Amino acid sequence: MLALQDQWIWDFWTHRVGEASDSGETCWHIWFLKADKALGDESLRHWNVTQGHAVSTDLVNWTHLGTSFTPAASPAWDDKTVWTGSVVRDDAGGWHQFYTGTCAAENGRRQRIGHATSVDGHHWQRVGDGLVLDLVDGDPVSALYEEYVLPDGGPWDGRAMRDPWVMRDPDGEGWLMVFTARVPGGEELNTRGAIGLARSPDLQTWTLCPPVFAGDFGQLEVPQVLQIGGRWYCFFCNAGEHWSQDYAARHLAASGQSPVWGTHYLMAEHPLGPWRVGPAPFLDGDLPCRRYAGRIVETDQGPALMAFHYWQTDGTFAGTVCDPMPLGVDPDTGALSLRPSP
Repeated sequence: MLALQDQWIWDFWTHRVGEASDSGETCWHIWFLKADKALGDESLRHWNVTQGHAVSTDLVNWTHLGTSFTPAASPAWDDKTVWTGSVVRDDAGGWHQFYTGTCAAENGRRQRIGHATSVDGHHWQRVGDGLVLDLVDGDPVSALYEEYVLPDGGPWDGRAMRDPWVMRDPDGEGWLMVFTARVPGGEELNTRGAIGLARSPDLQTWTLCPPVFAGDFGQLEVPQVLQIGGRWYCFFCNAGEHWSQDYAARHLAASGQSPVWGTHYLMAEHPLGPWRVGPAPFLDGDLPCRRYAGRIVETDQGPALMAFHYWQTDGTFAGTVCDPMPLGVDPDTGALSLRPSP
């Protein structure tokens, strides 16, 4: 388990260096959001955040390397927070982090996506001012995403453009980015949650594309797209109060389970969809929430789920990262389930 004595940990992302067939030892890097427990109120952590970095050879025992990334000096588009992201390596071995940022001048209400690079995975430098993805007034593709108009606000407390997950395009050259978003319109707020998409030929220049999924939920947080057993999955997390009425009814009928908090998944035959919600029950959900913001790690023993511990039995916020939990995959349907560790 990854834990810090004086700081809470929550959303995280990992990268594996080395394979079992390599002569060297496999090393896992993990980057995570953290905040001081001295804040007292765990809800304040989101606005007092930095990124930490740790390494491990087994995903269980971690060496904490300290703070690796912080909000920019003001004024800047990301001078209030630097939130969840992902890390990839380019062909030359360079490290690239894509992250969520917010601005103090907007009280953190508009989320944008930034880019930083590193030679060692720990010391990060923004590429220019860092900004690579934003909504643009008058752009027809941007109009497909829900905006937040200051100071009037809207149905949510901010514009959703966060949690970028970057991967190589499996269909050819270039890169894909999926991210948490919302779409405008619709009578029920909890059908506006979306998975956004952007493309890049070189990790530097990004083009916003239409969302690849929308509906069933008010938010699909911390998306992660990967292939397991020939099928494509998009993992996401959300709170039970962000389930649509229709999805909640379908899920209850299929599993007997009421809305929960946790991590679930979409399924498709292609990484860009069309996506469908995975079968009930929710992959890793409970109320009150035990674990949140799950990530899949592809170990030598197969895929496993990691997540951060949310509420403890005494009602306090845990703020630690759990050990890997192996995933079971139904060979016929592709349905996923958590299974006991060997």
